[in-house]
Amino acid sequence: MTKSPEIVLQDVLASKELPTLPVIASKLLALTAREETTLNDIAGLISQDMALSIKVLRVANSSFYSFPQQISSINQAVSILGINAVRSLVLSFSFLSLGKKQKNSLFNFELFWERSLVEAAGAKLILEQVSSSDTEEAFTCGLLQNIGQLVFAATLHNEYDQVLRSLDSNPGDAGIDREERENRLEQEMLGLTHTDIGYEVAKVWGLPENLLLPIKYHHQPQAYQGSNIRLKQNIRAAYLAGLLANIFYSDTPERYHKQFRNEAKQLLGLKVLGVNTVLKMIDVVIDQSARFFGLKINPVKSVAEILQEANLRLSLINLSYEEMNRELIKSKMELEKLTEELAQKNRLLENLANIDGLTEINNHRFFQNFLEAEINRSIRNNRTLSLLLADIDYFKKFNDAYGHQTGDFILKEFCRVTKEVIREYDLIARYGGEEFVFVLPETGQDEALAVAEKLRKTIEEYPFDDGANTYHVTISIGVASAHPAASEFQKNDFIGLADAALYEAKNGGRNRVALCSSKKKKKWFAF
Repeated sequence: MTKSPEIVLQDVLASKELPTLPVIASKLLALTAREETTLNDIAGLISQDMALSIKVLRVANSSFYSFPQQISSINQAVSILGINAVRSLVLSFSFLSLGKKQKNSLFNFELFWERSLVEAAGAKLILEQVSSSDTEEAFTCGLLQNIGQLVFAATLHNEYDQVLRSLDSNPGDAGIDREERENRLEQEMLGLTHTDIGYEVAKVWGLPENLLLPIKYHHQPQAYQGSNIRLKQNIRAAYLAGLLANIFYSDTPERYHKQFRNEAKQLLGLKVLGVNTVLKMIDVVIDQSARFFGLKINPVKSVAEILQEANLRLSLINLSYEEMNRELIKSKMELEKLTEELAQKNRLLENLANIDGLTEINNHRFFQNFLEAEINRSIRNNRTLSLLLADIDYFKKFNDAYGHQTGDFILKEFCRVTKEVIREYDLIARYGGEEFVFVLPETGQDEALAVAEKLRKTIEEYPFDDGANTYHVTISIGVASAHPAASEFQKNDFIGLADAALYEAKNGGRNRVALCSSKKKKKWFAF
């Protein structure tokens, strides 16, 4: 006779095998729940665990975040990434260390964490296509959504093995998802589903609501009726990430591919481009995430390859040897054609990845690559290179006073106006927020100062007219010029000098141009 849900829950929570969070993770959850907690408090706690600190810094300095400057301390990581992102990193590393394989258990702990990482990477990538979402938190939600399976395997391994045997020996109705059959069997044989037990255990761990409820609702995202938009996004991204994972782990990937396309649009309003981006980038993101978080997995095939192989399997059923051979040759040719099409589309995606969505100028990533190329060219030709870092003055107050839509208009119009001031081969890129960077190839210090002053004056005098009102803004600009051919030249130092000059301009009253001070000059600095 199946035990009551209350008894099952008591047995699980009382089990000596129940996974527990590392001390640092538990303390961090308690610390971030308090309003008076400071960044220094969090950094101090994480710094107590040297191994964890190294892991956090490794990911913080990877393309997972793509920050331009090296993050060298936990204090700096917390300050730059923010509390939520660092908490998500710590929790992710903590969760990936949970669970030890039971002797003779049917539950595959390695495969569980591999699939969980796929779902985490998928959830993050999905919400990257949605504005105003917390992608780091989505990663943790994806990682945790099926944690109840691991809890069952660790605490009720004999009973859970019976569920797994029944699941594998009785495929059931092809129209019913494996997840649905799994939930039914868990309910019938254990008294609770893995979503129930995962939610209850995570609550004991002290996880916040934004991480708790995606565990509870990730199989039924529309069951959540609350008004918290961020939470709704996390739940729906976790559900969609599960569909993505099924493309990689099920025998019917084409079914989940179609379902993902339909439901991504329905649940999160993803456009075709956003859906295509997820499907084309997911294998790359999975490989990167596994590397960043130290999880060894086999190389991941692209979704296109998986679907091609699935179609081939279907077409080979009941064929003669000759027909099968012809189909194989045909499929190989089609795969080669598909590979070329994918290469073309990936080039298009890479181009899109280099454009800032709001202002439609190049983004920070493109700036870093462009600057690297110009530095190498300046070294080869022994030329001077200049960098301008511009910031719209008091932009936060402007946003607060006139609203973000007006602020967005100012940013877009700023880019349009300043592009007309610089040369065709100069670069303007969005550095971040209301900061913009200009790269001026083969430009000395005096010329760079003249360009900066022309930009400053142009913006000061320009009427930003949106059709309803006219606005006036000013900018501060930091200027740095360099001879990259000098032996001690470092790209990050060069950017740092422009940043320091910008600080001087802002500190000196704003609406001005400043050259980095003599104290900060290096041998390669262009006098």
